[in-house]
Amino acid sequence: MSHSHDGQDHDHRASPTGRPEALDAAVPDGGRALRWLAGDHHVHTRYSADGVYRVIDQARHARAYGLDWLVITDHGGNEHSRIGVDAVHPEIVAARAELPDLLIFQGLEWNIPNAEHGTVFVSPGPNEVTVLKEFEQVYDGSQISATHSAEQRETMAVAGIAFLGEKVRQRHVDAALMLANHPSHRGIDSPHELRAWRDADPSVAIGMEGAPGHQAGGIPKPHGFGGARGYYYLNPTAASFPGYPLEAYRSWGGFDWMTSTVGGLWDSLLAEGLPWWITANSDSHAVHLDHAGPGPGSDFAANGRNDDPVYSPLPIIDGDFWPGFYSRTHVGAAEFGYRAVMDGLRAGCVWVDHGGLVDSIDTRVRVTGGPPRSGAVLGGTLTVPRGTPVELALEIELPVVPNWAQFVPRLARVDVIQGQVTGPVADRDTFTAPRTRVVTSFEVGPGARKLSVRFDLGPVDEPFYVRLRGTDGNRSQPGPMGADIDPYGPALDVDGDQDPWTDLWFYANPIWVLPR
Repeated sequence: MSHSHDGQDHDHRASPTGRPEALDAAVPDGGRALRWLAGDHHVHTRYSADGVYRVIDQARHARAYGLDWLVITDHGGNEHSRIGVDAVHPEIVAARAELPDLLIFQGLEWNIPNAEHGTVFVSPGPNEVTVLKEFEQVYDGSQISATHSAEQRETMAVAGIAFLGEKVRQRHVDAALMLANHPSHRGIDSPHELRAWRDADPSVAIGMEGAPGHQAGGIPKPHGFGGARGYYYLNPTAASFPGYPLEAYRSWGGFDWMTSTVGGLWDSLLAEGLPWWITANSDSHAVHLDHAGPGPGSDFAANGRNDDPVYSPLPIIDGDFWPGFYSRTHVGAAEFGYRAVMDGLRAGCVWVDHGGLVDSIDTRVRVTGGPPRSGAVLGGTLTVPRGTPVELALEIELPVVPNWAQFVPRLARVDVIQGQVTGPVADRDTFTAPRTRVVTSFEVGPGARKLSVRFDLGPVDEPFYVRLRGTDGNRSQPGPMGADIDPYGPALDVDGDQDPWTDLWFYANPIWVLPR
């Protein structure tokens, strides 16, 4: 479902440190309406060796479960770069024609050199296949010589992002975006690499998965996979960044440790004044309790795809949900369109939720007592004279109809998290932000249909940001940085016993506030 509200003045072309950013578009301002479009930027098909479904299968389910957009991101690699990029394209074009009310992007899951995976996608057009294919053949980790050092591979990753930005500037494609996928899965996305990707081109490298896909992976046996949400069950290796603690390799309330830790890695980037946004998605390969399996006798190495899925009398036990069934990324867009979705993502006008926990979020920071629709929205910046009092205005519509698990979720609490913008760090492997903490929480009563609150943020004396999260209240514990920083954060997920429907959260991207 799409919801609308009015957007207001906010500058997306400057970071909270005042440094200009190379952002070529922004969400609408000047009072134009935003349209909230739900989507998923990480979806696999039979053009991944471990994928089952055709493009139209994923697209039909995405639309049925309420999504407005999705990105097809089959695994980069030898077969995909040689065959798959070209072969999947006609299926995407056909699905676009069959489902005109669903925006279907073509992308790929990049094997980031010396790091994890990432979503890369471009705006539709005559060169979308050519650009993706050239990018994959040169910059995918699978195509880079094993003799390259770690430093050389990191350099190739940066060069790949710069390549995409150059293709936009040369007008080969209208837009290109990159998001780091499941960044804590193996502990190999070091803090300095995240910063380097963003610095390579902040109009391309815009953020990371705040929550991984594979959220059915922790449903207990015998009814589920009996593993971990997001498949976050690994331990450090020689390739892992040595500074990460062991708890970084597990999910917290279904979210990645980088995002869920108040005062952690995500906040360390925001405290530098670096726009770096979070998303959520399905990473859908094979859907839990579905009755389809890969076509028998498939020869992926020869054909670059598996054969059409076939019926199985017994439901499969796996770790994935259909796109839109559990994880959603909501983007504030100027209109229903491909470029509008990409502009909204780039601007950080995004909130994410699990299990349909909330229906809509309208949050803004404005001058205290200002008009109701004034101020800056998610991803935006409010600049005011030093000493001006400002407030957070929050309106959340709560669900009244069952989600896809057939119950009405209940939002129990909303936390307001505030951090000071302290500027660039001396050590680019920094992953803490000591001046970020939960500053207040709002309890939501049973049966409430709407949460409407105002919170006084005080006079603006130094630059800061505000971000939100909310929970059904079923599982919580003090955050990793201590109870004085985060008294009731998400709980560490337990391998083999992680029913995702009993632990629901939403997170929103920050709003910046700057004195002048």
